[in-house]
Amino acid sequence: MKRNYYIFSNGKLVRKDNTLYFEPGESKKPEPPENEEEVIEVDDEEVKDLEETYEPRKLPRKPIPVEDIESIYCFSELRFNTKFLNYLAQKNITLHLFNYYGYYSGSFYPREPFISGKLLVKQVEHYTDTELRVNIAQKFVEGSAKNIRKNLMYYDSRNKDMSPFIPKIEELIGKINSTTDVQELMGIEGNIRANYYTSWNLIIDDPIDFKKRVKNPPDNPINALISFGNSLVYTTVLSEIYKTQLNPLISFLHEPGERRFSLSLDIAEIFKPLLTDRIIFALLNKGIIKKEHFDKKLNYAYLTESGRKIFLQEYDEKLKTTIKHRELKRSVSYRHLIRLECYKIIKHILGEKEYKPFQIWW
Repeated sequence: MKRNYYIFSNGKLVRKDNTLYFEPGESKKPEPPENEEEVIEVDDEEVKDLEETYEPRKLPRKPIPVEDIESIYCFSELRFNTKFLNYLAQKNITLHLFNYYGYYSGSFYPREPFISGKLLVKQVEHYTDTELRVNIAQKFVEGSAKNIRKNLMYYDSRNKDMSPFIPKIEELIGKINSTTDVQELMGIEGNIRANYYTSWNLIIDDPIDFKKRVKNPPDNPINALISFGNSLVYTTVLSEIYKTQLNPLISFLHEPGERRFSLSLDIAEIFKPLLTDRIIFALLNKGIIKKEHFDKKLNYAYLTESGRKIFLQEYDEKLKTTIKHRELKRSVSYRHLIRLECYKIIKHILGEKEYKPFQIWW
């Protein structure tokens, strides 16, 4: 199984034949950038496997077979040369970039290896036709809402009184199919999320005083965790879309725009309750993520590097988790569930089978 690799410190990545070698260099933590032009000088880039640690200049080259790389996540300010990017493109490897504070910046998305003109035309038709677009958008909101309800029911069964929230969310779910445009649908989705986030004050054991979702930038530790987790789900979905014939720029719930793969935002909505939210609940209630894992100088609104590493460790393990698929009758990983979702959307767009969004069944 391919793996994600994460960049946290200085070093060099050297290519030889079909293998990349990571050469550890001096590991100095950079100062926060004063402006957007500042970067750290390196020759190529460095890759550090999340599951291993090393001391700079004490280990020899570490071989990383190209066939072993799912995606590369960069959490430091680095410069890349075109040879390296061209090589990633040849090997169909996506590169996801995050800034100094762990905030998602963008992705290097190689040219699609699977292209279908027929599917592209149909995907555009489903966006331009209001009725077809709203139908798919409703499925995304429905899947997200029902997975949110599943989370609430889970904690309700564990002596967390969710009775103030479950009926309200069920009422809002009942209104989804009666919507006639995306804006109305987004309003319902926003109300569902608002009720859900209020319930977090009961789900999370320690007092958090979480009132509302704030992003770009986040304003407290909970919003910092949500932003970081959601960006990981977004990039994972993007990597899975890349392995299909879907066009990531043509979306249905979120409006297509500049500098973003909006279909990733659509599909990510369904999987946030399973991935981001459940990880946050576990990390906080088990005391794994603590106050010291947030930057005190920035009002605890950003994770420190150690905090990001903890979250990434849990996220990687979550993606590898397997579940017995009810229809396929075999075990599939959480990551593969996202790929299967893409395939279901393709069948719907081509008119082969009506799309039913993923719902947590366990």
